[in-house]
Amino acid sequence: MASQTSPSTIAYCEVCTLPYEYCEFGPSAELCKKNCRENHPGLYERYYGALEEAKEEDPAALAADEAKLKGKGGGGKKGKKEQDMRVYIKRSERNRRKCVTTVCNLQTYDVELKKAAKLFANRFACGSSVSKNPQGIDDIVVQGDVSDELLQLITSTWKNVPEKMIELVEEKKKKK
Repeated sequence: MASQTSPSTIAYCEVCTLPYEYCEFGPSAELCKKNCRENHPGLYERYYGALEEAKEEDPAALAADEAKLKGKGGGGKKGKKEQDMRVYIKRSERNRRKCVTTVCNLQTYDVELKKAAKLFANRFACGSSVSKNPQGIDDIVVQGDVSDELLQLITSTWKNVPEKMIELVEEKKKKK
């Protein structure tokens, strides 16, 4: 008879919301390292080792990471890096009954946009392409109102994109 194993749990960083093993690739590596050392010493030992503990931290780099997360405005605003990690699924009306769904910032999670656009086109039987938005950043444009299905497809296909970092936005045309 086969032995049963208990399911493994993944610990997520409270600073960058990535799993601890990916914190070094996140927006605030030094801040994540400090948080891991304080809150999860066992994980810190596993991912950073005893050599990192002996090395002194650079206070200037730590202060720079904190400033990035807080943003220049301070207060309760989100930092620019944390805000850039969000994936936006925008549904906008083109004509009276026609809709276009745009997926923004998916490349921040190392998703190849052309492959994702092709997957969306095949899955939803519609047109899908990669285009630049007015800020010069690549977005995926999908024809039709598929925002809810896109949310499910993104979270099931790419496990490194957390569902809480995806935001659904509905844009309406202004009436003249």
